Amino acid sequence: MRTGRVPLALGCLVLGLFGGLFAAQQLVGQPPPVPKLDPPLPGREWQSFAPVVKRVLPGVVCIEGKGRPKRGAGEDTDPGFGSGLLIDASGSVLTNNHVVSDLESVNVTLHDGRKFTTSDIRRDPKTDLALVKIESKDPLPFLELADSDEMEVGDRVLAVGAPFGLTGSVTSGIVSAKSRNNLKLNQFEDFIQTDAAMNPGNSGGPLVNLDGKVIGLTSAIKTRTGGFQGVGLAVSSNLAKKIAADLLKTGVVKRSFFGVTVRDLDAETAKRAGAPSTNGVAVTSVLDESPAAKAGVVAGDVITKINGAPLKDPRDLQRITAALPAGQVVDVLLWREGKFYIGKVTIEEERAALEPETPAAPAASGATAETVGLTVTELTAEAVKRNGWPQGLKGVIVTDVKRNSLAEIAGLGRGAIVLKVDKTPVTAAATFDAALRAASIEKGALLHVLKQNGDVDFVVLKLK
Repeated sequence: MRTGRVPLALGCLVLGLFGGLFAAQQLVGQPPPVPKLDPPLPGREWQSFAPVVKRVLPGVVCIEGKGRPKRGAGEDTDPGFGSGLLIDASGSVLTNNHVVSDLESVNVTLHDGRKFTTSDIRRDPKTDLALVKIESKDPLPFLELADSDEMEVGDRVLAVGAPFGLTGSVTSGIVSAKSRNNLKLNQFEDFIQTDAAMNPGNSGGPLVNLDGKVIGLTSAIKTRTGGFQGVGLAVSSNLAKKIAADLLKTGVVKRSFFGVTVRDLDAETAKRAGAPSTNGVAVTSVLDESPAAKAGVVAGDVITKINGAPLKDPRDLQRITAALPAGQVVDVLLWREGKFYIGKVTIEEERAALEPETPAAPAASGATAETVGLTVTELTAEAVKRNGWPQGLKGVIVTDVKRNSLAEIAGLGRGAIVLKVDKTPVTAAATFDAALRAASIEKGALLHVLKQNGDVDFVVLKLK
């Protein structure tokens, strides 16, 4: 379970004393149907979840790492210990990536005490999911992944796992919320929120409905203490299904590639772009030779819809484009220079080389206005009023450009107003220089410029 503290891993507890309780119900392959529960009388709770638990427990496993490197205090993952669930009779175990992220091999212990060791670990860090394959001569009991979209807020659920190493633990609660995202835990997020108690060690265990079917994988808790505080998060089963299928088939997850970086369209950005509303996302850069670049999308565009689906934030763009098959042509509704345009973008398969997960920090340029051949000065309120520019406009105005300088080569001229350098607003020569010094010497600086004719444009200023 991911928390703000390092949890205490107690290891897999042996449940041999309890083996006899389940001997008569030893399951091979898919578990039997759950006995149907009678509805509670008005005002009364369910009397027992035992029929559901008896079906679910055989498909839940304990995962313990072998030779995991030690982590420093404050790390946000379980130290080599967590839970998982069997999703087929051949031995495919679904769990969280952070449970196995830096392990070469793991020990997998079933509820009946059988142990397996494997190094077949397939990972998808972008969703914090992983698939572990174990080998068994006999078919194994497994759990069914249900349709998580069918769950409603208020539905009862059970969380099963090994909190603090206490294997076979079951807690109950309800679905507190659905489709939680923008939590900055994973790159792709679709969480079910629940108040079923979760603690370190629950990671990777199933969240099940009252039919004993899996509707999520317990993944993280929101906490200030390192322990349960009533807010647990589970990766939805619908997201997990697709990831598990890809990992099982090819060992990797292939996603579609669009080729832009974007940010939220706040009121100020929308106003400066002349956009009719804050619906959409602002394009800050476009990768060379990407599908977006080939379709003519440029930095400064506002993307409002994809195939008719409105975009509220960058996560919407990411979610929609990642789900599209490679080769599909999509309509992209763009706002540019006061008009709407429709771009035709042909989706391609993601290219890891163009979108590294942990890009190296670019070297700072150390450039200044003087070294690139510019003289700039603060844009005063008097100048804004005199020229009829938008009230409250802030930036620096170019008063001189040296011949054959980097600034002249970039197309900057006297009278241009620089509003931002990369994402940093500039309001004086000092802040302009500071932003230039911090810009990438390799990529140059992206200047947000208001030209004399009133057009808003982006100018790439090379810094070497």
